[in-house]
This record gives sequence, structure tokens and C-alpha cells, in this order.
Amino acid sequence: MKDQNNSGWVFVLTAVLILGFVGLIPLITVINYSFFDIFILESRFWVGLEWYGGIISSGRFWASFGRSTLFSVLVLVIQIPLGIAIALCIPRRKFWIGIALAVVALPLLVPWNMIPSLWLSLLNPDTGILGRAMTYIGWSSDWKLSISLTWLVIIAMDVWHWSSLVVILCYSALTTIPPSYYQAAAIDGASPLQVFRHIQLPKLYHVLLMAILLRFMDSFMIYTEAFPINAGGPHNATMFLAVDLGEDIKAFNYGPSAARSVLYFLIVLSVAWMFTKAQGKLDGGQSS
Repeated sequence: MKDQNNSGWVFVLTAVLILGFVGLIPLITVINYSFFDIFILESRFWVGLEWYGGIISSGRFWASFGRSTLFSVLVLVIQIPLGIAIALCIPRRKFWIGIALAVVALPLLVPWNMIPSLWLSLLNPDTGILGRAMTYIGWSSDWKLSISLTWLVIIAMDVWHWSSLVVILCYSALTTIPPSYYQAAAIDGASPLQVFRHIQLPKLYHVLLMAILLRFMDSFMIYTEAFPINAGGPHNATMFLAVDLGEDIKAFNYGPSAARSVLYFLIVLSVAWMFTKAQGKLDGGQSS
């Protein structure tokens, strides 16, 4: 058997060192802080797993966990089918493909911290285009006092911003389908639904898993977009996990906030591991 040549690792060594420096060292620091009661960094006392026990046994944690999970499920249920539908509608002529993809990708170019300000200005009942239009259909100017309307705004904002990612991933997978597949389907008289089910959807499996994983991790830890909208209100209805963590950090609760960060990291890591297993089973099923 031929000896394996691992010299290729030399070319990625720099990237590994940088990622280790910016990722691993802060993670170890946070884990270390989670075992202490910290007044100032020079004055801290060992408490072991006390913060973890308090967080896991608190209703506040599970309520935030439930809100974050619900939000992630809702945006995935909307964005995945919407992204597939838009990708299928992109014209196939070369001239229009670039224009369509450029228009679709525009929301991704908006910085995260600008998105809440943009939407708040659009929803302003006095000066915003959406705000003025919504008043004619009964949209309350005090929508921040309504749980359902606040959720609707945050979900709409996230869908507007991130559906483009799903569209681009799906379209890239659709372009790998040979034209002969479509020609054979046309000869057999296959309907558009049959073409999607038997030709297009199998090509989307891998990118959909990637899109679901990326969108879950990002939506599950949403903070930058959600907090400026209503600061977790009304009545803590939008107090997601990351927003709750932000409140702990602002209160200088270093120990509890570090423990929360570790728990959130373990949740996201577990989900990523499950998606990796699903990806492996999908690859094994297709290769067999």
C-alpha cells in the first residue's frame, strides 16, 4: 500500500494557526470564566458548575430557548421553500441570469447593524413607505406593543435579508444538472412537478442541508437584527437566547454570561454534528 503524503497540511498551517488564535483561545477563556464568580478579572472565586446548574434549572433559560427554536423553525419553513421557488424562476438566458442574481443578492450586501435601522425607518408611520402603506390596511402605529406584530417584523426582516443565500445556493446546484436530463423528461412527457421531484430536488439535497444548517445557526443566535427592533419586548416575547445573553453581559455578570455562552455553543455544536451525520448518510445512500 502506498504511503500517505500529508505534506499538504503545510499549505493550510497558517489558516489553522489563525483560526486557532481567533477561535480556540477565546473559547478556552470563556470556558474558564464560566467556573468563577467574577467581580473584577483580578478578583474571582471558584464556583464550579454552579452557574450551569442555575441556568439549566431556570425557566428563563428554557423560555428563551423555546423562543429561539420557534424563530429558527419559522424562518426555515419560510426561507427554504421560498429560496427554492425563486431559484427555479431565475431566467436561463445568460443576459438575464447576471441581472437576476445581482438583484437577488442585494439584501446580503446590507451590513447587519444597518438592517434594523433600515426596517424601523421603513415602518415609521409618518415617514416610512411601509409604515404609511400599512396604516391603510389597519397596521397599528404602536406595533411594538403587539407580540404578533413584533414577531412578524423580525421574521420578515430575516426573510428579506437571508433568503438570497438560499436562492444562490439552490441556483448553483440547479446549474449542475445536464441539459440531457431535461430533454429526456420532455420526451417522456414529464410534468413540471415530476421534473422537480425526480431531477431537480435530488440535486438540491446537499445544498439544502448546508442552507438549513447555516440558517439555523445564524437565526438561532440572532441578536444584532432583533435587539434594536424591540429590545426583547414586548413582555420579553422576543427575548431570544442571544438577546438574553447580551443582557447578562451588559449587567457585567461575567460568570453567568460565560456559562450561557458555553451552553449555547454546545447546542449549536450538537446541531452541526447531527447535520454532519445526516450529510454522511445522504452521501452513503447516493454512493450505494
